[in-house]
Order: sequence, then structure tokens, then C-alpha cells
Amino acid sequence: MRQYVDYVALFAQQLLDRQRQFAADASHELRTPLAALRVQVEEARMHPEDIDLPHLLNNVTNDLDRLENIVNDLLLLAALEADLGRGLEEVDLTSLVETVAARWTESQDVRLDLEAAVTVEAVSWQLARLLDNLLDNALRHATHSVEVDLRRAGDHAELAVADDGQGVPAADRERIFERFARLDSARCRDRGGVGLGLAIARDIASAHHGALHVEDAAGGGARFVLRIPLVR
Repeated sequence: MRQYVDYVALFAQQLLDRQRQFAADASHELRTPLAALRVQVEEARMHPEDIDLPHLLNNVTNDLDRLENIVNDLLLLAALEADLGRGLEEVDLTSLVETVAARWTESQDVRLDLEAAVTVEAVSWQLARLLDNLLDNALRHATHSVEVDLRRAGDHAELAVADDGQGVPAADRERIFERFARLDSARCRDRGGVGLGLAIARDIASAHHGALHVEDAAGGGARFVLRIPLVR
């Protein structure tokens, strides 16, 4: 009994530490665009005659977009943690992938190789967000193209998104799924995003009793693989 109590206390402390670290990281990410907004507005107020108004408004809009994206991602993470099991339905994953990918294929080289009628039990908008995040990440790091594959693998659906970029070093393959992760490599978040996209994708995978990992792509680059149970 004593051992069980100690385990629960340790788990609770770890959870509290994680929440505190997350709050600190989130506060830092929110302060950065807020500070940039304040500097620009104060300079405009002090020296209105020197301000290029269209340029200022463009910068302010970009910072507001960044703030909005961070807040939306934080709200989604909170929703996933608080409401993991509701809204499940049978989803044709093949059709969902085609629909989501269509938003990217108009302007990007995204190649699809999909098995027909792969059906899973899922919250469709969450899986759409997961795929959107994986495609966004892949396209930011691809040299030329991205490939999306969908297959049945035993009693699971296996969805893979691969790019032909520089890949992810083995030592970083778990760390990139941490919230606000920073990497000293070509796959750093300086090239877009705030370090929440892959964390959200993994949380969605976990909420669907699945798993998400990254490995080497066959032709170089990174291959993100999602596995979730098929409808029985």
C-alpha cells in the first residue's frame, strides 16, 4: 500500500511539474509577439512622421496571426486532454486524406498512394487536423515533394507522410513531439510554427488509441507514421 501511495504521489508531482513547465513555455511564446507589437506601436506613437503605415500594419497583422495561432493551438491541446472520447464515428480515412490533401496539392507537389475504403473509428476533424499538421511540417522541410501513403497493416490503419528533406536525427525523434520543442537543425521551428504542431498530432494519435513516430524515409528525409485501429 505504501508503495502504491508513493507511486501516486510521484505521478502527481510529475504531472504538476509538466503543467508548470508548459505554462512557463506558453507564457514565453505569447510574450514574444506581444513584445514585438508593443515596440512597433510605441515607436509609431513616438515618431509618427517616420512610420511607413502599410509596413507597420503588415507587421502587426503578422504578429496578431502568430498570437491567434498559439492561442488556438493551446485551446486545442486543452480540449484534447479534457474530452478524449466524445464524437467518435466511423470515418473513411481514405476519403478524409484525399479531402485534406486536396487543399495542398493545388500549390504543392504532394503525391498520394492510398488504399481504398480504409475505415477507422475516430473524431474526423481531429484526424484532419493531425494530417494537416503533418503535411504542413513535411512541406516546410521538403526539398521537392511530399508523399502520403495509406495502408491496412494487420488490424491497424497505417498513414505515412514522407518528405525528401534532411530528415530528423535519431537523437531528436522523440523530442520533436514535445510541446514548444526547439532543435538546432534544419527542422527547427524558426522556419514556421511555434513547436506545437507535432505535439498536437501525437496527442490526437494517442486519443485514438494509436501511435505516431518518425523514421527515415526511403529516399532520404523524414517519414511520419500514424497507426490507429481499424473498425472491427
